[in-house]
Amino acid sequence: MQDLLGHLRSGQVCYSTPQGAMISGDSLELLAQLPANSVDLFVTSPPFPLLRQKAYGNEDQQRYVAWLTEFAKLAKDALKPTGSLVIDIGGAYQRGLPVRSLHQYRALLAFVDDVGYRLAEEFYWYNPSKLPSPIEWVNKRKIRAKDAVNTVWWLSKTDDPKADVGKVRVPYSKSMERLLQDPQRYYTPKDRPSQHSIGEAFGRDNGGALPSNLLSIPNSQSNDAYLRACKALGLSGHPARFPIKLPSFFIEMCTDPGDLVVDFFGGSNTTGRAAEDLRRRWLSFELDRAYAAESVVRFIGDQAPAKVLKHIEQMTNGQVLAIDDSA
Repeated sequence: MQDLLGHLRSGQVCYSTPQGAMISGDSLELLAQLPANSVDLFVTSPPFPLLRQKAYGNEDQQRYVAWLTEFAKLAKDALKPTGSLVIDIGGAYQRGLPVRSLHQYRALLAFVDDVGYRLAEEFYWYNPSKLPSPIEWVNKRKIRAKDAVNTVWWLSKTDDPKADVGKVRVPYSKSMERLLQDPQRYYTPKDRPSQHSIGEAFGRDNGGALPSNLLSIPNSQSNDAYLRACKALGLSGHPARFPIKLPSFFIEMCTDPGDLVVDFFGGSNTTGRAAEDLRRRWLSFELDRAYAAESVVRFIGDQAPAKVLKHIEQMTNGQVLAIDDSA
Protein backbone atom coordinates (compact mmCIF):
# COMPACT_ATOMS: atom_id res chain seq x y z
CA MET A 1 0.00 0.00 0.00
CA GLN A 2 2.86 2.40 0.76
CA ASP A 3 4.18 1.96 -2.79
CA LEU A 4 0.76 2.88 -4.14
CA LEU A 5 0.44 5.91 -1.86
CA GLY A 6 3.79 7.10 -3.16
CA HIS A 7 2.16 7.71 -6.56
CA LEU A 8 -0.48 10.04 -5.06
CA ARG A 9 1.36 13.32 -4.82
CA SER A 10 -1.50 15.84 -4.70
CA GLY A 11 -3.68 14.51 -1.86
CA GLN A 12 -3.20 14.31 1.89
CA VAL A 13 -3.78 11.13 3.86
CA CYS A 14 -6.27 11.66 6.68
CA TYR A 15 -6.02 8.20 8.18
CA SER A 16 -4.77 4.76 7.27
CA THR A 17 -5.73 1.25 8.34
CA PRO A 18 -4.09 -2.15 7.86
CA GLN A 19 -5.86 -2.39 4.48
CA GLY A 20 -6.22 1.13 3.13
CA ALA A 21 -6.27 4.90 3.43
CA MET A 22 -8.68 7.84 3.28
CA ILE A 23 -7.18 10.66 1.23
CA SER A 24 -8.38 14.24 1.07
CA GLY A 25 -7.87 15.83 -2.32
CA ASP A 26 -9.15 16.46 -5.83
CA SER A 27 -10.27 13.09 -7.21
CA LEU A 28 -9.47 14.06 -10.80
CA GLU A 29 -5.87 14.72 -9.83
CA LEU A 30 -5.65 11.59 -7.68
CA LEU A 31 -7.18 9.34 -10.34
CA ALA A 32 -4.66 10.64 -12.89
CA GLN A 33 -1.84 9.63 -10.54
CA LEU A 34 -2.96 6.02 -10.03
CA PRO A 35 -0.71 3.58 -11.91
CA ALA A 36 -2.17 2.07 -15.06
CA ASN A 37 -3.72 -1.38 -14.63
CA SER A 38 -3.56 -1.18 -10.83
CA VAL A 39 -7.19 -1.16 -9.63
CA ASP A 40 -9.42 -4.22 -9.43
CA LEU A 41 -12.66 -2.40 -8.68
CA PHE A 42 -13.99 1.13 -8.46
CA VAL A 43 -17.19 1.42 -6.41
CA THR A 44 -18.61 4.89 -6.05
CA SER A 45 -21.70 7.04 -5.77
CA PRO A 46 -21.17 10.54 -7.19
CA PRO A 47 -23.16 13.59 -6.14
CA PHE A 48 -26.44 13.49 -8.04
CA PRO A 49 -27.60 16.46 -10.16
CA LEU A 50 -30.42 17.42 -7.85
CA LEU A 51 -32.36 20.63 -8.34
CA ARG A 52 -31.58 21.98 -4.87
CA GLN A 53 -27.91 22.69 -4.21
CA LYS A 54 -26.52 20.47 -1.46
CA ALA A 55 -23.72 21.12 1.01
CA TYR A 56 -21.63 18.31 -0.49
CA GLY A 57 -21.49 19.98 -3.93
CA ASN A 58 -23.87 18.28 -6.35
CA GLU A 59 -23.40 19.21 -10.01
CA ASP A 60 -25.91 21.05 -12.22
CA GLN A 61 -27.97 18.81 -14.53
CA GLN A 62 -26.81 20.63 -17.68
CA ARG A 63 -23.13 19.76 -17.32
CA TYR A 64 -23.44 16.62 -15.19
CA VAL A 65 -22.63 14.03 -17.85
CA ALA A 66 -19.54 15.82 -19.16
CA TRP A 67 -18.33 16.38 -15.59
CA LEU A 68 -18.80 12.73 -14.58
CA THR A 69 -17.27 11.38 -17.79
CA GLU A 70 -13.96 13.04 -16.87
CA PHE A 71 -13.73 10.75 -13.83
CA ALA A 72 -14.78 7.67 -15.81
CA LYS A 73 -12.00 8.21 -18.37
CA LEU A 74 -9.29 8.37 -15.71
CA ALA A 75 -10.74 5.39 -13.86
CA LYS A 76 -10.60 3.29 -17.03
CA ASP A 77 -6.90 3.98 -17.43
CA ALA A 78 -6.24 2.77 -13.87
CA LEU A 79 -8.36 -0.40 -14.12
CA LYS A 80 -6.83 -3.79 -14.66
CA PRO A 81 -8.10 -5.62 -17.78
CA THR A 82 -10.21 -7.77 -15.43
CA GLY A 83 -11.39 -4.78 -13.39
CA SER A 84 -14.79 -3.13 -13.05
CA LEU A 85 -16.35 0.26 -12.38
CA VAL A 86 -19.59 0.17 -10.38
CA ILE A 87 -21.34 3.52 -10.17
CA ASP A 88 -24.58 4.31 -8.34
CA ILE A 89 -26.49 7.20 -9.92
CA GLY A 90 -29.84 8.35 -8.56
CA GLY A 91 -32.58 9.93 -10.60
CA ALA A 92 -34.04 13.43 -10.53
CA TYR A 93 -36.80 15.54 -12.06
CA GLN A 94 -36.34 18.44 -14.42
CA ARG A 95 -36.69 21.85 -12.80
CA GLY A 96 -40.32 22.80 -12.23
CA LEU A 97 -41.68 19.85 -14.23
CA PRO A 98 -43.03 16.40 -13.35
CA VAL A 99 -40.69 15.02 -16.04
CA ARG A 100 -37.64 12.93 -15.33
CA SER A 101 -34.08 13.88 -16.16
CA LEU A 102 -32.21 11.37 -18.34
CA HIS A 103 -28.77 12.15 -16.89
CA GLN A 104 -28.00 8.62 -15.63
CA TYR A 105 -28.81 7.12 -19.04
CA ARG A 106 -26.87 9.79 -20.92
CA ALA A 107 -23.94 9.10 -18.59
CA LEU A 108 -24.13 5.39 -19.38
CA LEU A 109 -24.12 6.07 -23.13
CA ALA A 110 -21.16 8.42 -22.74
CA PHE A 111 -19.22 5.84 -20.72
CA VAL A 112 -19.82 3.15 -23.35
CA ASP A 113 -19.82 5.11 -26.61
CA ASP A 114 -17.22 7.77 -25.83
CA VAL A 115 -14.94 6.20 -23.20
CA GLY A 116 -15.08 2.57 -24.33
CA TYR A 117 -16.51 0.77 -21.31
CA ARG A 118 -18.58 -2.39 -21.65
CA LEU A 119 -21.88 -2.57 -19.78
CA ALA A 120 -21.44 -5.84 -17.91
CA GLU A 121 -24.91 -5.54 -16.38
CA GLU A 122 -27.36 -2.95 -15.14
CA PHE A 123 -28.48 -3.16 -11.52
CA TYR A 124 -31.28 -1.38 -9.71
CA TRP A 125 -30.98 -0.56 -6.03
CA TYR A 126 -34.41 -0.52 -4.40
CA ASN A 127 -34.47 1.42 -1.13
CA PRO A 128 -37.76 0.53 0.63
CA SER A 129 -37.13 3.12 3.34
CA LYS A 130 -36.72 6.07 0.96
CA LEU A 131 -38.98 9.02 1.76
CA PRO A 132 -41.56 10.19 -0.81
CA SER A 133 -40.06 12.83 -3.09
CA PRO A 134 -40.29 15.29 -4.70
CA ILE A 135 -42.88 16.66 -2.29
CA GLU A 136 -44.72 18.71 -4.94
CA TRP A 137 -45.41 15.81 -7.29
CA VAL A 138 -45.73 12.92 -4.80
CA ASN A 139 -47.07 14.32 -1.51
CA LYS A 140 -49.00 17.41 -2.51
CA ARG A 141 -50.40 16.86 -6.00
CA LYS A 142 -50.07 13.05 -5.92
CA ILE A 143 -49.38 12.77 -9.64
CA ARG A 144 -46.17 10.72 -9.40
CA ALA A 145 -45.15 7.61 -7.45
CA LYS A 146 -42.33 7.61 -4.92
CA ASP A 147 -38.90 7.40 -6.54
CA ALA A 148 -37.31 4.47 -4.68
CA VAL A 149 -34.82 3.00 -7.19
CA ASN A 150 -31.31 4.07 -8.16
CA THR A 151 -29.58 2.86 -11.30
CA VAL A 152 -26.28 1.09 -10.65
CA TRP A 153 -24.13 0.55 -13.73
CA TRP A 154 -21.64 -2.32 -13.61
CA LEU A 155 -19.08 -1.41 -16.27
CA SER A 156 -15.96 -3.25 -17.32
CA LYS A 157 -12.80 -2.46 -19.21
CA THR A 158 -12.97 -5.67 -21.26
CA ASP A 159 -15.60 -8.25 -22.15
CA ASP A 160 -14.60 -10.64 -19.36
CA PRO A 161 -14.12 -8.86 -16.00
CA LYS A 162 -13.47 -10.84 -12.84
CA ALA A 163 -16.80 -11.88 -11.31
CA ASP A 164 -18.35 -14.76 -9.37
CA VAL A 165 -22.06 -14.40 -8.60
CA GLY A 166 -21.87 -17.58 -6.55
CA LYS A 167 -20.06 -15.57 -3.84
CA VAL A 168 -23.07 -13.29 -3.29
CA ARG A 169 -25.86 -15.81 -2.95
CA VAL A 170 -28.99 -14.70 -1.12
CA PRO A 171 -31.13 -16.67 1.38
CA TYR A 172 -33.59 -19.13 -0.09
CA SER A 173 -37.30 -18.34 0.00
CA LYS A 174 -39.47 -20.26 2.49
CA SER A 175 -40.95 -22.34 -0.31
CA MET A 176 -37.48 -23.23 -1.60
CA GLU A 177 -36.40 -24.24 1.91
CA ARG A 178 -39.38 -26.61 2.09
CA LEU A 179 -38.50 -28.03 -1.32
CA LEU A 180 -34.91 -28.68 -0.26
CA GLN A 181 -36.08 -30.56 2.83
CA ASP A 182 -38.19 -32.95 0.71
CA PRO A 183 -37.68 -32.40 -3.06
CA GLN A 184 -39.81 -35.35 -4.17
CA ARG A 185 -42.80 -34.15 -2.18
CA TYR A 186 -42.81 -30.57 -3.44
CA TYR A 187 -41.43 -30.78 -6.97
CA THR A 188 -41.35 -33.17 -9.92
CA PRO A 189 -38.76 -32.41 -12.63
CA LYS A 190 -40.43 -31.44 -15.89
CA ASP A 191 -40.26 -29.10 -18.86
CA ARG A 192 -41.68 -25.63 -18.38
CA PRO A 193 -44.04 -24.04 -20.94
CA SER A 194 -41.00 -22.17 -22.24
CA GLN A 195 -39.45 -25.62 -23.00
CA HIS A 196 -36.76 -24.87 -20.41
CA SER A 197 -35.94 -28.14 -18.71
CA ILE A 198 -35.54 -28.25 -14.94
CA GLY A 199 -33.97 -31.45 -13.74
CA GLU A 200 -32.97 -33.11 -10.49
CA ALA A 201 -30.33 -30.45 -9.74
CA PHE A 202 -33.14 -28.00 -8.97
CA GLY A 203 -33.52 -29.62 -5.54
CA ARG A 204 -29.84 -29.33 -4.63
CA ASP A 205 -28.83 -27.07 -1.73
CA ASN A 206 -26.18 -24.66 -3.03
CA GLY A 207 -26.05 -22.55 0.11
CA GLY A 208 -28.39 -19.88 -1.20
CA ALA A 209 -30.08 -18.59 -4.32
CA LEU A 210 -28.31 -16.66 -7.06
CA PRO A 211 -29.14 -12.94 -6.76
CA SER A 212 -31.09 -10.90 -9.28
CA ASN A 213 -30.07 -7.49 -10.55
CA LEU A 214 -32.67 -5.87 -8.29
CA LEU A 215 -30.95 -5.21 -4.95
CA SER A 216 -33.39 -4.49 -2.13
CA ILE A 217 -31.34 -2.73 0.57
CA PRO A 218 -32.88 -0.29 3.08
CA ASN A 219 -30.96 2.90 3.74
CA SER A 220 -32.42 4.26 6.95
CA GLN A 221 -30.99 6.03 9.97
CA SER A 222 -32.11 3.19 12.23
CA ASN A 223 -29.55 0.77 10.70
CA ASP A 224 -26.75 3.27 10.01
CA ALA A 225 -23.96 2.75 12.54
CA TYR A 226 -22.04 5.68 11.08
CA LEU A 227 -24.88 8.14 11.65
CA ARG A 228 -25.51 6.83 15.16
CA ALA A 229 -21.83 7.35 15.99
CA CYS A 230 -21.90 10.87 14.54
CA LYS A 231 -24.98 11.71 16.58
CA ALA A 232 -23.35 10.48 19.78
CA LEU A 233 -20.35 12.70 19.02
CA GLY A 234 -22.43 15.76 18.14
CA LEU A 235 -21.39 15.61 14.48
CA SER A 236 -23.80 16.16 11.59
CA GLY A 237 -22.18 13.51 9.40
CA HIS A 238 -22.21 13.30 5.63
CA PRO A 239 -25.78 13.84 4.32
CA ALA A 240 -25.53 11.40 1.38
CA ARG A 241 -24.56 7.81 2.17
CA PHE A 242 -25.27 4.48 0.58
CA PRO A 243 -25.74 1.42 2.82
CA ILE A 244 -22.69 -0.76 3.40
CA LYS A 245 -24.42 -3.79 1.88
CA LEU A 246 -24.37 -2.12 -1.55
CA PRO A 247 -20.57 -1.81 -2.00
CA SER A 248 -20.10 -5.10 -0.11
CA PHE A 249 -22.16 -6.94 -2.74
CA PHE A 250 -19.97 -5.78 -5.62
CA ILE A 251 -16.71 -6.10 -3.68
CA GLU A 252 -17.50 -9.74 -2.90
CA MET A 253 -18.70 -10.47 -6.45
CA CYS A 254 -15.92 -8.76 -8.39
CA THR A 255 -12.79 -9.09 -6.23
CA ASP A 256 -10.76 -11.45 -4.08
CA PRO A 257 -9.04 -10.76 -0.72
CA GLY A 258 -6.01 -8.56 -1.29
CA ASP A 259 -7.41 -6.91 -4.43
CA LEU A 260 -7.54 -3.11 -4.63
CA VAL A 261 -10.89 -1.28 -4.32
CA VAL A 262 -11.12 2.49 -4.89
CA ASP A 263 -13.92 5.01 -4.26
CA PHE A 264 -13.27 8.43 -5.82
CA PHE A 265 -16.31 10.08 -4.20
CA GLY A 266 -15.49 8.84 -0.72
CA GLY A 267 -17.95 10.85 1.38
CA SER A 268 -18.45 8.96 4.65
CA ASN A 269 -16.20 6.13 3.38
CA THR A 270 -18.77 3.35 3.26
CA THR A 271 -16.74 1.63 0.55
CA GLY A 272 -13.53 1.74 2.59
CA ARG A 273 -15.25 0.22 5.60
CA ALA A 274 -16.77 -2.56 3.46
CA ALA A 275 -13.41 -3.29 1.81
CA GLU A 276 -11.64 -3.37 5.18
CA ASP A 277 -14.17 -5.86 6.54
CA LEU A 278 -13.72 -8.08 3.46
CA ARG A 279 -9.90 -7.95 3.62
CA ARG A 280 -9.44 -5.99 0.41
CA ARG A 281 -6.95 -3.17 0.03
CA TRP A 282 -8.69 0.14 -0.49
CA LEU A 283 -8.32 3.84 -1.22
CA SER A 284 -11.00 6.46 -0.73
CA PHE A 285 -10.77 9.99 -2.17
CA GLU A 286 -12.80 12.87 -0.71
CA LEU A 287 -12.47 16.54 -1.65
CA ASP A 288 -13.84 17.92 1.63
CA ARG A 289 -11.24 17.49 4.38
CA ALA A 290 -13.86 17.71 7.14
CA TYR A 291 -15.99 14.91 5.66
CA ALA A 292 -12.87 12.80 5.12
CA ALA A 293 -11.77 13.26 8.73
CA GLU A 294 -15.22 12.58 10.18
CA SER A 295 -15.49 9.31 8.25
CA VAL A 296 -12.95 7.86 10.70
CA VAL A 297 -15.86 7.12 13.05
CA ARG A 298 -16.50 4.06 10.88
CA PHE A 299 -13.22 2.68 12.22
CA ILE A 300 -12.81 4.14 15.74
CA GLY A 301 -16.39 4.98 16.69
CA ASP A 302 -16.22 2.67 19.70
CA GLN A 303 -13.42 4.68 21.33
CA ALA A 304 -14.02 7.34 23.99
CA PRO A 305 -15.88 10.31 22.43
CA ALA A 306 -13.30 12.86 23.54
CA LYS A 307 -10.54 10.81 21.94
CA VAL A 308 -12.42 10.42 18.65
CA LEU A 309 -13.20 14.14 18.49
CA LYS A 310 -9.56 14.98 19.14
CA HIS A 311 -8.46 12.70 16.30
CA ILE A 312 -10.98 14.32 13.95
CA GLU A 313 -9.79 17.80 14.87
CA GLN A 314 -6.16 16.81 14.32
CA MET A 315 -6.91 15.29 10.91
CA THR A 316 -8.95 18.30 9.87
CA ASN A 317 -5.86 20.39 10.65
CA GLY A 318 -3.62 18.22 8.51
CA GLN A 319 -2.34 15.47 10.80
CA VAL A 320 -2.45 11.77 9.85
CA LEU A 321 -3.95 9.04 12.02
CA ALA A 322 -2.62 5.49 11.73
CA ILE A 323 -5.21 2.92 12.83
CA ASP A 324 -3.89 -0.53 13.64
CA ASP A 325 -5.76 -3.81 14.11
CA SER A 326 -6.23 -3.18 17.82
CA ALA A 327 -7.82 0.29 17.35
